Amino acid sequence: MGWIVSSALLSVLLFSGCSGNRERKPVVGVVPKGANHIFWQTVHAGANKAAEEYGLEVEWNAPTLEIDASRQIAIIDSMINRRLAGIALAPVDRTALVNVVERAGTQQVPVAIFDSGIDTTKRVTYVATDNREGGRLAARELGRLLSGEGKLAVIGFMAGSASTMEREEGFAEEIRTNFPKMKIVQTVFGMADRAKALAGTENVLNAHPDLAGIFADNESSSAGAMMAIKARNATKVRTIAFDSNEQLVSDLKDKRLDALVLQDPFKMGYEAVKALGMKLKGQTPPALIDSGVYLVTRETMEQPDVVTLLRPDLQKWLGGQRSGEAAH
Repeated sequence: MGWIVSSALLSVLLFSGCSGNRERKPVVGVVPKGANHIFWQTVHAGANKAAEEYGLEVEWNAPTLEIDASRQIAIIDSMINRRLAGIALAPVDRTALVNVVERAGTQQVPVAIFDSGIDTTKRVTYVATDNREGGRLAARELGRLLSGEGKLAVIGFMAGSASTMEREEGFAEEIRTNFPKMKIVQTVFGMADRAKALAGTENVLNAHPDLAGIFADNESSSAGAMMAIKARNATKVRTIAFDSNEQLVSDLKDKRLDALVLQDPFKMGYEAVKALGMKLKGQTPPALIDSGVYLVTRETMEQPDVVTLLRPDLQKWLGGQRSGEAAH
């Protein structure tokens, strides 16, 4: 009798184990540049939506600092070694991440690149904003606001970041081509740190008391620049910010900020994980996916499609999950 009971119990355990294995979803890693900003949290929400639709689990893991390429490499190495089903990556640096992305390819771990470009074709897709067009939109709006004249400054992210470099290049190209009486007199980098962006903007305002306009090309630089402008009550300096958070939206509404250039980070995260889901099902995702870029002013900020970009429903897709944690 004891043998019969033990055999029955063993059968139940084996069946349960097999059932658990069958139900285990493939895990895909999502590695953004950081996790603290609303932008990345919205990417996370979009990734979770695609994972639900394609029967995947998301392992979210981000460097503490958005400039830490070495930490991104370590995270991806770990994901490759643990044989995750795929990886979606927003590379901090377009060259520093090449080797680890190519190693993933040799290990049959597909990689979807999003947000920023990388100097390798060993990827299943590239999902991104047309960042040059984003820079051009900012330049055109400043040109309109300033009647095509005046000194300008750029508050950037960091050298080597493909996405923000393209914004800066698009901005400069548009100014040179269509606004010959406007001149970019200084560019400073905030290094994903609001305090550094604040200090850099203060230095620019001190060096150029006749500054007419500012283009801040990412969320943290935009936040720091606005802090400096408000502290000095530099209301005559027309300012365009890239990306958004609650304070920037409030500044736009209160006429302290002139316009926002917005991406669609929810779509970015969604399309990156969707591409991995397609690849795992034997399908071929598009090689390039444009996630969109939009100029938002006080006059357009309450339009329904703009409200969705400004106030994404993070609770629905993230719940109480903190975006800074590895989640799987």
